[in-house]
Amino acid sequence: MRSDRRRAPRWERASPFTTACAALGLLFLHVPVWVIALYAFTTEDRTYQFPPPGLTLHWFEVAFARSDIWAAMRLSLMVAAVATLVALALGTLAAFALARSTFRGKDSITLLFVLPIALPGILTGLALLAGIRTLGLEPGFWTIVAGHATFCLVIVYNNVVARLRRIPPSWVEASSDLGARGHQTFLYVLLPQIATALLAGGMLAFALSFDEIIVTLFTAGHERTLPIWFYNELFRPRERPVTNVVAVIVILVTLLPILGAYWLTKPGKEVTSG
Repeated sequence: MRSDRRRAPRWERASPFTTACAALGLLFLHVPVWVIALYAFTTEDRTYQFPPPGLTLHWFEVAFARSDIWAAMRLSLMVAAVATLVALALGTLAAFALARSTFRGKDSITLLFVLPIALPGILTGLALLAGIRTLGLEPGFWTIVAGHATFCLVIVYNNVVARLRRIPPSWVEASSDLGARGHQTFLYVLLPQIATALLAGGMLAFALSFDEIIVTLFTAGHERTLPIWFYNELFRPRERPVTNVVAVIVILVTLLPILGAYWLTKPGKEVTSG
């Protein structure tokens, strides 16, 4: 009996060599993360013996009882939330302005929008610190938000502008022909189509802001976000298990929005005109 299932072309089938390389790459990326998670449960507080001499939840109790961890966590969550909201507003407006417009200097403006995420973080941090000092501002919560919004905006902009370019221009024209005003076209035609791009961009922006440290070091002043807390803990070797516990929490906090953004933007979620 003839099977209806067609074999994939030879060029689509992975060779044993490429499969092994992919597996090694995945191990290289993820084994250190699992090691951190494992040693969050170890009974030893100074060394990294393998296998661990024992497993315990004691360090989770110690971490949850420390007020400095909670304070740093709250600050990081607040900064990430506000920076994401700012990026959603400005990135969406910029995407609508540049998606289909044609004018002199458009390419230069587009380059300026994506430049903050392409430049090394230390250059962005130095530039922001120089600007803060020039304006006579004191580094603190709002300067951290401004610094994070510079690269979060790029994430939102790229997501929204890519989605807008896939929407047929005839939809907007048809909405205008039917008597819809600009805000009605946005609410009932465009917004439903870019909603998943906005959500995915916001999730990625939140995850990037939550664990950003380089730009934060230049703009935080006396504030201590969770990444800065980690940086300070590097000089306290007796607190290694507590640091690993907090690292596990950070992994979970950042993993969820990243998975959500991946699911929302995975192939198959295309705009259809029918």
